[in-house]
Amino acid sequence: MKIFTTTNLVLIIICSNISFSQTQKPQTPQPPFNYIIEEVTFINKEADSITLAGTLTLPKNIKNPATAILINGSGGHDRDCTMMNHKSFWVIADYLTNNGIAVLRFDERGIAKSEGDFIKATTFDLANDIESGIKYLKSRTDIDTSKIGLIGHSEGGLIAPIVASTNTDVAFIIMLAGPGAKGQHILQSQSEKIAKLQGATDEGIAFNNTLTSIAYKAMFSETEVEKQKTAIETALQNFKNKLDTEDSPFKVYINEYTIKQLKTQLSNPWLQAFIKTDPKPYLEKTTCPILVLNGSKDVQVLPEINLPEIENHLKTAKNKDVTIKLLEGYNHLFQTAKTGLMDEYFTNKETFSPIVLKIMTDWINARF
Repeated sequence: MKIFTTTNLVLIIICSNISFSQTQKPQTPQPPFNYIIEEVTFINKEADSITLAGTLTLPKNIKNPATAILINGSGGHDRDCTMMNHKSFWVIADYLTNNGIAVLRFDERGIAKSEGDFIKATTFDLANDIESGIKYLKSRTDIDTSKIGLIGHSEGGLIAPIVASTNTDVAFIIMLAGPGAKGQHILQSQSEKIAKLQGATDEGIAFNNTLTSIAYKAMFSETEVEKQKTAIETALQNFKNKLDTEDSPFKVYINEYTIKQLKTQLSNPWLQAFIKTDPKPYLEKTTCPILVLNGSKDVQVLPEINLPEIENHLKTAKNKDVTIKLLEGYNHLFQTAKTGLMDEYFTNKETFSPIVLKIMTDWINARF
């Protein structure tokens, strides 16, 4: 019998500094480039005046084009969203710019050439960095400043409506595997889906859900980090004691190491903010044109849970230009996939589906 349990509560973070193979992926752009490439910097005056560094690519033969800012998912990423030698944001920027759309992509705060501290940053801090990127673009004279949009992947798909809900300068949004449900639901549904695909028992999945729910509830009960740690430890110890009295087969999965690990994870500022955040109030205030894409084999942001929520929230917003597409056969990274599990991220030669690139480009060019 395969019993599945995990204490990894975090939305799966694929870090930019992981290297699995030195083989360059086939879609990585190669010179010569038929567009203008400019290294740029801009300052977030709201965050200790940190300087953020990035790349702006501009079509050569289009005056004042529409511009998209690319927004990374969870984890610290460079401007290319470099993961396992895939450079998905460079692939996206290259395709869009070759088709008439300017693109700004930048290193997240504290990553590569950008200043700041990523470890302490929450989703809302990262949203503030996007605001600074918009202000920077509005200072330029070689783009159409009324056509600045946001393309956000995963957590970036949450950041985009956070920004657009209050900033009328956002002309459009593309959500790539963006969340529509609360952070807690995202994490628990993700864990359940992965467990099922890996052959876990229903009993093991239920145990894991109970364990994480207890930890979350304890965290929510306090506002100060140290008090939260104490509450989590107490709640989990009580749960362990209960399992001991019941002689549960799952008691081996909760021990001092487990409790310590959960305490540490749940003291992370980003994770706390993500768990508590509901996209609903931001999507309900998003009225700009929006394209929502999700792969049918996404095991991290499940389409069956998130797409209906996004649709309902945008209806509440009375948004008149909404396109929602469930794309068959793609994983969380919009690679053509068999299972959608994370091991395919590493082995897949495809960085980002050309079909999805065309959908995005056509959608933008049809409006701008």
